[in-house]
Amino acid sequence: MTRLLVVTDFQYDFVSGSLGFPKARELEEPIAKKIEEYRANGDEIVFTLDTHDAEAYPKTQEGRKLPVLHCIKGTKGHELFGKIAALRLPSDRVFEKTAFPAPELFGYLVGKHYDSVEFAGLVSSICIISNAILAKAALPETEIIVDAACTSAFDEHINTAALDVMENLQITVLNR
Repeated sequence: MTRLLVVTDFQYDFVSGSLGFPKARELEEPIAKKIEEYRANGDEIVFTLDTHDAEAYPKTQEGRKLPVLHCIKGTKGHELFGKIAALRLPSDRVFEKTAFPAPELFGYLVGKHYDSVEFAGLVSSICIISNAILAKAALPETEIIVDAACTSAFDEHINTAALDVMENLQITVLNR
């Protein structure tokens, strides 16, 4: 069985920085356990990093609609948070992305043969949903999974709605 875990944007700015929220900090341990489980099984793990430039960001659509500087490359806020940073191996592929979905991840997935692609990280209603849909488009016959115990959003109502939408798109949502 070939599985892929995509650890999405578990970065300082989303956990304890400019866009941090209390629930995000609680996800560190479940995500760390998920990474350890995948490593123990010899499965593949990749990471996405929300990546912005301080000068360019305010001029982007995202910067105009969310005028909060975050995940600026070269800052602490851009780095993976805590245990998750320690669990990333130099051999793990990292996809830096300037918008919600990671186009390079899509290209990476096309033509691959995974039994499942699972997502964990932040934020469920933005980057998790965007990249899970991207994976579903790249691999329509592969099971795409989101573990609700390993993701959240700033608002629990929005988190629940995002999980509902993903289930409606035939993405498997675990641990609701």
